[in-house]
Amino acid sequence: MKAIRGATTIRQDSPEEIRAAVKELLCALSEKNGLSEQEMICILFSNTADIRSLYPAKAAREAGFTHAALYSSLEPEIEGALPLCIRVLILAETEGPVSHVYLRGAANLRKDLKKFSVALDGPAGSGKSTVAKLLAAAHNILYLDTGAMYRACALKAMKEGLKQFDEKSVRPLMDSLDLRIEYRDGKQHTILDGEDVSEAIRRPEVSMAASDISALRCVREKMVEMQRKIAAEQSCVLDGRDIGSFVLPQAEFKFFITARSDVRARRRYDELKAKGFVVDLANLQKEIEQRDENDSRREFAPLRRAEDAVLVDTSDMTIDEVLSFIEKKIQEKV
Repeated sequence: MKAIRGATTIRQDSPEEIRAAVKELLCALSEKNGLSEQEMICILFSNTADIRSLYPAKAAREAGFTHAALYSSLEPEIEGALPLCIRVLILAETEGPVSHVYLRGAANLRKDLKKFSVALDGPAGSGKSTVAKLLAAAHNILYLDTGAMYRACALKAMKEGLKQFDEKSVRPLMDSLDLRIEYRDGKQHTILDGEDVSEAIRRPEVSMAASDISALRCVREKMVEMQRKIAAEQSCVLDGRDIGSFVLPQAEFKFFITARSDVRARRRYDELKAKGFVVDLANLQKEIEQRDENDSRREFAPLRRAEDAVLVDTSDMTIDEVLSFIEKKIQEKV
């Protein structure tokens, strides 16, 4: 008989979250260790005190794990402990090697798991930023929105009255650039010249300018230097155009997220409409396709899928389906 450990976290204390997390964890442990339900003799759960809406053992029973004895216990409240965490110990009749599984934010409990980076690349509107935010939250690690940094550079140039972007005119701006990335209330704030421009950089005209200015070597070098420094200090998820191929070529996990241009245009249209912007869907699709071409054809660090990046086409996938797919791929490499 062998003991197999696992843990996961949930986003909020609800029966639905607990059921989904417990099923995902037990299925991952079964698959990783090649276990049948009959080989599981006993499944022992414990959970942090902030989880009270459903016993994990009951969730396991509802998920179909009926052959093993099931037990749940409540952990004492400990200051600084990982919140909303479910742990499990499976006693199984198996002769094979044991693989423990730690999902979502519980990966931080792995003493043998080193700092890691996740690179999410892809064209505009593919959904990579949404996925990156949720993935970082699930693993309780930093999300760095690299696109916001380039948008800030574009906004700076626009405020300075530049009509065309070239090395000669933009380099002085980069040499004196006052750009900071701050994190408050779980959100990234982009601070340019002491002002929070997190909303201003999302305007459509800034988006188009960001594609142009990001092609300049002086801008790329400045931003990449900042991004690598941040990534070297902690585990993080970065999304952009060339994270896996250029910024962090040694990232442990790489994904290239894409979608059809009409799907991406609709997503961007809905996002801008929700923020009160007046936009034309057809023009937006043309702009996205033009930006794709600009990003792919630029001489320095173009949009490119890294050779070892997993391709994810989100055209017909929900966010939950994308997250589940990526989580599975990450777990396969852990």
